[in-house]
Amino acid sequence: MTAPHPQTRARPPRPTAGLGGRTWTALVIIGLVGQLAWTVENMYLNVFVYDVITPQPEAIALMVASSAVAATVGAIIVGAWSDRSGRRRVFVAAGYVLWGACTAAFGLVGEPDGVASGVVGAMTAIIVLDCVMSFIGSGANDAAFMAWVTDSTTPSNRGRVDGMLAVLPLVAMLLVFGLLDGLTRAGDWGVFFAVVGALTAVAGGASLLLMRDRPVPRSGERVFASIRHGFRPSSVRRNPGLYLTLLTCAVIGTSSQVFLPYVIIYLQRYLRIEAYALVLGVVLIAASLLSILGGRVMDRVGKERFLLPSVGVFAAGLLAMPFAHEPVWVIAAATVMMTGMMASLATVNALVRDRTPAERAGAVQGLRMILGVMVPMILGPTIGAAVISGAGTTFEQLGVVQPVPGPQIFVAAAVVLLAGPAVWAWARRASA
Repeated sequence: MTAPHPQTRARPPRPTAGLGGRTWTALVIIGLVGQLAWTVENMYLNVFVYDVITPQPEAIALMVASSAVAATVGAIIVGAWSDRSGRRRVFVAAGYVLWGACTAAFGLVGEPDGVASGVVGAMTAIIVLDCVMSFIGSGANDAAFMAWVTDSTTPSNRGRVDGMLAVLPLVAMLLVFGLLDGLTRAGDWGVFFAVVGALTAVAGGASLLLMRDRPVPRSGERVFASIRHGFRPSSVRRNPGLYLTLLTCAVIGTSSQVFLPYVIIYLQRYLRIEAYALVLGVVLIAASLLSILGGRVMDRVGKERFLLPSVGVFAAGLLAMPFAHEPVWVIAAATVMMTGMMASLATVNALVRDRTPAERAGAVQGLRMILGVMVPMILGPTIGAAVISGAGTTFEQLGVVQPVPGPQIFVAAAVVLLAGPAVWAWARRASA
């Protein structure tokens, strides 16, 4: 990113290391409810499609890729818009309310009648609604809320903050598994989507009380001029460390998305673990506690020194998963895998914040969505689907043979992750 615009106001004092109770409350509540909604979109919507619409992995990959593009466009536009206005809170509040309405609307899509045209129609409706929801949710959460987090933190406390934020997806999954999974097992998808949608809308109202916009400098550019700024070669040349750190985020994210969209189906259909929700609950609790401790260690030893060991733990967990078949070993391997994944993502996201110009926090979130979300959500599930189809592993239900994810998805994810250390070494040299 280039230097501040000549008309930019002088940089205001940055927040101190102590964030205060209101800020922490907003971080936890707004962040957690956002992750609840993303858990539905990223994981349970895949299960809904698999169980109700079609079991073909290509359909899930297409839906995930389409929503990733929509989410990225939403983050780019809203991020730059919030930079210009300096008002993150309004975008969060309005976005969460609309996000909740879209989530609840998934329950209105009925089961197709079994003919090809019915399946195509239902799948089209799901993809369109998913894209609308992803555009709104990403603008509210990934752009406005995450830019507000950057505005509200400093390099001295971002390890703790991003460590906590990295845990929230795990906590969200735990809450959904523990409290709402029974609805999906019973086929009460309408109630399931309605509950999560209502919580998301309520969080939007709560954000008006909890969040306070920070006095950050503004770029002085129009929205689309600000968007273009981030894609200029001159911006890359002036801040190569930021862009290479974002590229590192893309590698880690792609590795994660090779297996994450299929992991529940893997536990249910391949390993046939009836108590998969309990297994995941134990994993998420253990990984959450370890990730919170990791955030404190990150602040003490430094983000750059913390990243590669975290990636190493992630890789070790991925390579252990194919050998884990009994619940106790699945818990052990998955805990290592999820702890490493969340620690890696927390570290690289904190590094992105450190290298973000203060007047462009929203615009950088748009760039992060491209490299940290869109690219991984297009490449990762596509790689995963290809691996699943190539392996030829199947599951038979009521006389119908269906493709099912096998342990190969974890090996493929580990192979993708190999690029991470090389990109990070390049980023460190560029920032030196």
